[in-house]
Amino acid sequence: MMPFPGGIEATPNGTLVFSFVAAVLYAFAIDRPPSLKRSAAKTLAVALLAMLAWLQGGPVLLVAALGLSALGDAFLSQDGDKAFLGGLGSFLTAHVAYGVLFAAAGGGLASLTETPWHIVAAVIMAVFALATLRLLWHRIGSELKAPVAVYVAAIFAMGVTALTTNSALVIAGAVLFMASDALLAIEKFLAEAVERHRLWMRYAVWALYYLAQAAITLGFLLVA
Repeated sequence: MMPFPGGIEATPNGTLVFSFVAAVLYAFAIDRPPSLKRSAAKTLAVALLAMLAWLQGGPVLLVAALGLSALGDAFLSQDGDKAFLGGLGSFLTAHVAYGVLFAAAGGGLASLTETPWHIVAAVIMAVFALATLRLLWHRIGSELKAPVAVYVAAIFAMGVTALTTNSALVIAGAVLFMASDALLAIEKFLAEAVERHRLWMRYAVWALYYLAQAAITLGFLLVA
């Protein structure tokens, strides 16, 4: 059963399938050296989700956030500090776009106090963000402290605003995104401590990240 009307030949369903195929192809190349094919697969996976959102008349901010994420993927598919900083900047902007989108679609921050689960979820997100930042703080260079702190704050804001939407898919996507980013940071900055686990962590980062983007996309596009 496809999520959009029509079979796999329908444009939105076909676009989603091609996005998934690109994600799987990148998974097979995840531990290989950087190459054009590897970068293309990683970038296309989310770029096609951006195309899907545009084709389906999704919110402009959704298309923008997905496009910025695809740009970040292009940067992070390469090695080096410049590529990492380019990816960090792209994803920071994407998280801001997501936060604004979620805030506009949700019931406002006041809705976080309407039910106990909202409060508990927001507190857990805050603790998770602070714990991640504390874990990384003494392991990153002084030139990265401010960018990383701003990034952690942005993804926390994205997670909290997602709670206000009351969309299970959007909230799940935000949670998966936070988990993926935390694992990515640990894999990069605590390389020696997690050396034995780096391979499975890379697969987990990619799987969580792609599922996050797909969940958020479908959360907005499949709204009745």
